Formats: sequence, structure tokens, C-alpha cells
Amino acid sequence: MRSIPHDLYPFDGNTLDLGGYRMHYLDEGSGSPVLCVHGNPTWSFFYRDLVLNLRDRHRVVVPDHVGCGLSDAPDDDVYEYTLAQRIDDLEALVEHLELGPLDLVVHDWGGAIGMGWAARRPDMVRRLVILNTAAFHLPAGKAMPWQLSIVRDTGLGAAMVRGLNAFARGATHMACTRRTLPKAVRNAYCAPYDSWQRRIATLRFVQDIPLQPSDRAYATISETQAALPRFADRPILICWGLRDFVFDSHFLAQWRMIYPDAEVHEYADCGHYILEDAGDEIIPLISRFLADESTPEHIDDGKTTP
Repeated sequence: MRSIPHDLYPFDGNTLDLGGYRMHYLDEGSGSPVLCVHGNPTWSFFYRDLVLNLRDRHRVVVPDHVGCGLSDAPDDDVYEYTLAQRIDDLEALVEHLELGPLDLVVHDWGGAIGMGWAARRPDMVRRLVILNTAAFHLPAGKAMPWQLSIVRDTGLGAAMVRGLNAFARGATHMACTRRTLPKAVRNAYCAPYDSWQRRIATLRFVQDIPLQPSDRAYATISETQAALPRFADRPILICWGLRDFVFDSHFLAQWRMIYPDAEVHEYADCGHYILEDAGDEIIPLISRFLADESTPEHIDDGKTTP
């Protein structure tokens, strides 16, 4: 694996053995815990500036999903690259670290994974920060983007992802629309995905997108979607790049419908990598939001019917 410049990613990291393969994670600072869950094709590097901002007053935990970032990338015969397995992994990490009630930050696939875990343990979630993500089926009127369809459903797309790192490399150019990522940052995003084997998760995530009941993740995302209203009484911050060609205004409208009382900030010129495009604006918002002590005392125990 190519080295990551320490000035860009100044963390030592930790690993958790999940039964023959290792999950890498950051565990920085002390105080009330904040769990940040990344998506595809990013890794904990996406949250680096947020971690640096929060760790003087929070315990910030950021896992790299198996196959992503600095975690192991086992073969399919060793690891099931499914949404349900991802949720199990996150649950194992939270239990291993003995985290108490926490604030949850999610982006991209992190929404389905993080909220999938939250649906199991609603008593553990104090606040939610939602960044260009989903934890529900495709909204009405939203078609599957053709770029993802090629990767998900064709051999050519799969070969481009695993052979040429097209997904991770392409995202560093397409996912920012306000600014151009510096070359060193683009390279750091792609550094873990430096071989055919190391790109397995990048492809499997796209192939796991649930579109019909026969898809492996369909039932899992249905269960997660049904549980989302349970969190409507929590403080919720939504920051959204409106130029995201996947998680576009259809997804934002769905979140607004589920959480009508959420604090929402829209960024008309920003794309999918919202913390890269507008981190200077959003990170202070998140910091302020997490410092607010007005969290409702009642936390749903999971017994309430959504």
C-alpha cells in the first residue's frame, strides 16, 4: 500500500480483529464520543479535518470499512461484502470500544451502515449529522445514475474499477465541484486502492446497491428505512452539496420529509465530497452543533413503533 503523508493524515490508528481480518480505525481525543462513518470510495481520510477539530473535546472514532482505507481487504470466500455485514462490523467496533451514547456522523454508504446500526441501538444515538447520504431506497423520481449502473451491472465497469481504480480516481475529480482537490489529497484518497485485490470493496459496494427485492441488501435497507422516524426527536444537522450527481435534491427532500425539524444547510456549488468542498464552513457548524447541550433527555429505547 502506498504511504499516506503524515502531514495530511497525522494519526497512528488502531486495529480490531474481526475474525481473521483487521478493521482499522481512528480513536482520537477524549470526551463525549462521536462516531463518523464513511462511504465508498472514501475512507477515514475523508474525516481527517473534522477529527482534528473535534478531538480536543470529543472522543472521535472513525472506522475504515473492511476492504477500505487501512483495513484488510480479504477475498469474497473470507468476507461477505454486504450491507448487513458492514453493520455487524460497526456494531462489533462500538461494543469493543465500550462506547456510551454517541453522536453519529454519516456520509455516502455511511448513512445506510450507520443508521442500520442505529436502528439496532436507538438508545445509543444522541445526535445525527447527515452529509450527502441515504439510509432508504431510491426516492421516487430518482433514477439510478448511469455511471453507477455501468459499474454495478457490467463486466467492463467492474474491470475498470479493479484494474484501473477508475471509481476512486474518478471520484477525486467528480465529487468536488466548488474547488479542485490538490494532487496530494487526490493521491491520498486513492493510495489504499493500489492493486486489484485492494479495490475489491470499491466494486462490491456498488454491486451491493439494493434496487429490487432479490438484491442482498434490499431487506436490510428496508428495515433501516422503517426505523428512521424513530430518531425524529433527536437534534439533527443536515449539510448537503446540491451538485452531487448521485445524492442529489431527491435524497435531500426525502431526509427533509423524514426529519422536518432538522437544521439544514444547502450548498448550491458543492458536490459529493462536501467536507472537501465546504469543510471550512461545515466543520464549525458540526462543532457548534455537537457542543449544544440541549439534547432531549429522552432517548428512544427502540420499543416505540415507528
